[in-house]
Amino acid sequence: MAWRNFRLMISVVQRGTPDLEYDKFVSRLWNALSALLTQRSVLRLRPITSLIHTLIVWGFLYYLLVNLVDIVNGFSRQPILAGASFFSGFYRLIADIMTGLILVSIVYFFVRRFLVNPKAIHFSPNVILQSDVKQKIRRDSLIVYIFIILHVGFRLIGASASIAHSTLDTWQPLVSLVSLSMFDIDQQSLIIIERCSWWISIVSIIIFVPYFPYSKHIHLLAGPINIFLKPHRVSLGALSEIDFEDNNVDEFGVQRLEQLGQSQILDAFACIMCNRCQDVCPAYVTGKELSPAALEINKRTLINTQMLSLANGDSSAQLLGSIISESALWACTTCGACVDICPVGNEPMIDIMELRRYQVLTEGEFPNSLQTVFNGMERQSNPWNVQNDPFSWCEGLDVPTVVDNPDFEYLYWVGCAPKYDPVAKKVARAFIKILNTAKVNYAVLGDNECCTGDSARRSGNEYLFNEMANHNVAELNNINVKKILVTCPHCLHSISAEYCKFGGDFEVIHHTTLINELINKGSIVVDSNKMGQSNITFHDPCYLGRHNGIFDDPRQLIQKGGGKLLEMDNNRRNSFCCGAGGGQMWKEEESGDTSVSNMRFTEAKKSGADVLAVACPFCSVMLNDANQSDGNTMIIKDVAEIIGDSIDMKGL
Repeated sequence: MAWRNFRLMISVVQRGTPDLEYDKFVSRLWNALSALLTQRSVLRLRPITSLIHTLIVWGFLYYLLVNLVDIVNGFSRQPILAGASFFSGFYRLIADIMTGLILVSIVYFFVRRFLVNPKAIHFSPNVILQSDVKQKIRRDSLIVYIFIILHVGFRLIGASASIAHSTLDTWQPLVSLVSLSMFDIDQQSLIIIERCSWWISIVSIIIFVPYFPYSKHIHLLAGPINIFLKPHRVSLGALSEIDFEDNNVDEFGVQRLEQLGQSQILDAFACIMCNRCQDVCPAYVTGKELSPAALEINKRTLINTQMLSLANGDSSAQLLGSIISESALWACTTCGACVDICPVGNEPMIDIMELRRYQVLTEGEFPNSLQTVFNGMERQSNPWNVQNDPFSWCEGLDVPTVVDNPDFEYLYWVGCAPKYDPVAKKVARAFIKILNTAKVNYAVLGDNECCTGDSARRSGNEYLFNEMANHNVAELNNINVKKILVTCPHCLHSISAEYCKFGGDFEVIHHTTLINELINKGSIVVDSNKMGQSNITFHDPCYLGRHNGIFDDPRQLIQKGGGKLLEMDNNRRNSFCCGAGGGQMWKEEESGDTSVSNMRFTEAKKSGADVLAVACPFCSVMLNDANQSDGNTMIIKDVAEIIGDSIDMKGL
C-alpha cells in the first residue's frame, strides 16, 4: 500500500511541466541537509513553537536509527548497541533524551492545536478554502499525534520493561525512571509488556507509512527533496520564460494543476501548513482574500481528493476559483515574503504569476485599470500612458547623453518615474547633482529608453514584457553598455536579474550603492551637521532588499548624512511591503481592513522617527499618499535627497 501511494504521489508530480533540476548534486544536497538539520527558516518566526518543532525534527531523524536498531534487536538473539561500551551507552542516552523531547513536544502541539487554538493556525473567513479543509487538517494532525504517541510511547514502555528487574541504566534516565513504576510486576509479565510494546511501536510505523503520502507530514520527506530539486532561479521567485514563437502552444500561463511546473506541484506535498507565509503576506495581513498558505493547502487538498485520477492522466479542475479567488489573485504585491520565509522552499508567488499570465494572455481578463497601463507601455513606452518627454526632468542640469559622451563609464537608466512623477523627479535631480559633484563619467540613453516592463510582467502580461525587454537589451547592447545606474529597484531587478534571459549581461548598480562608494572614496564630502540629528527610519523596498539583498548601503548613507537610524519592527529581509509591487501601483487595491501602505506608514510612525527614508519611486508614491492621508505627519525623503542635503554640491 505504501509503495502504491508513493507511486501515485510521484506520478502526480510528474504530470507537471518538467523543471526539477539534478545538477550540482553536492551543493544541492548540502543545502537541503543544512536546511533540514538547522531548521534555519523555521526558527525565524514564533521562537518557542519553532524550537519545539525543531526538537521533533531532530527526534524524527534520530529515530530513523533507533527504529533500525530496534528492528534488528527484535529479530536477533544478539542485540546490538545494548552493551556496556561508551558508544552503545551514548546511543541509548541520545535515544532516551529524544524520546522525552518528542513526547513533550507532541503534548505541546496537541494542546496548541486542540485547546489553545491560536489565530496563527486559522484563516480569515474571506479566504477561499477547499471543502472541509479545517476539519481535514485537525483530523490529520490528530492521526499523526496518535501515531507518534503510540510509536514513541510504547517504545519507552518496552525499554523500561526490559530493565525493570535489573540495575538501573544510567545512560537512560527517563527509561530508568519509568521502570521504577514496574518494580512490582513479575518477570513473565514484563516480558509480555516488552514484546507487546515492541510490536505496537513497530507496527504503528507499518500502518502509518501508507497514509504518509496523504498526510501533511509528508513534508518531512518532500520538504528536503523540494529544496534539493528546486530549479535554480536567478532571483527570488524568478519566473520561467515563454516561447511565443512556438506555434504548438494554444494557451499561455496556467489554468490547471497539471500545467504547473513539477516543482510547484511538489510544493503542495512539501507544505508544512504552518501559515508562516500567511503571517508575512501584506495582502493577508491587511484583510485581503489572499493567503499563500491557503493556496498551497488547497492545492494539496485538490491533489488528495483526485490523486488516482491525476496519476492516471485525467484533467483537474480550474485552479482559479478552487484554490484561489479572483480578488486574491490580483491582491499579490509580489513582495516575495512568502517565498523568502518558507522553510521548505515553496513558491506560492510563482503560482500566482502563472495564473495571472493565463488570465491576461489567454483569457484577456484582468482589472480594467491595467488596460491603461498596458496601452501606455505599448504606445508611449511608459505605464503612465503619457507622451514621452525624455529630458524635462533634468531641465537646467548638465546631463550628457550617450551621443554627447560616447566613452561613458556608467549609463544612468533614468526609468519612467522621474519623467512623470514630481517626487521621483526631485530624486533623479539630486542624484544627478551628486554624480556631477563627484565627477562621475556617466551618460543617459535619452529618446531610446523605454520602461523595463516590470509592471507588465508582474501583472501577467508576459508578451508585453518580452517586447520591452528585447527592445531595451538591443539598445543597450548596441552602445556596448557594461555598468548601469538606477534609482528604481524594479529597474534594477528587471535589468540585472531578468534581462540575462534576453541576451543582456549588465552590472546594475542601485544609486544608494554608488553614492556610498563615492563617499568612501572621498569623491564627495558629507557634512553631517547640515542635517542636524534627525531621527530617520528606513523602509526597505522589497525589490531592493528581499529580492536583491541590498540592505546596508542605504542605512550607512543615512548615518553618514547625520541621521540617527531608528529601525521599524519589520526591517531588512522581514520588511513589510509598501503595496505598490505586482502592478498594484496602477490599480485600485482590493478591499480589506486597511491599505498596505497605511499599515507600513503606521509602523514607520511607531518607530519614533521624524523622517521616513525611501530608496524606490514606487515606495515614495505609496508612502507619500499614506502620509497625506495622515495629515503629513512625517517628512519622506529618498536617501539621495538626504545625502544631497548633506554635501556641498556644485552647479545647484
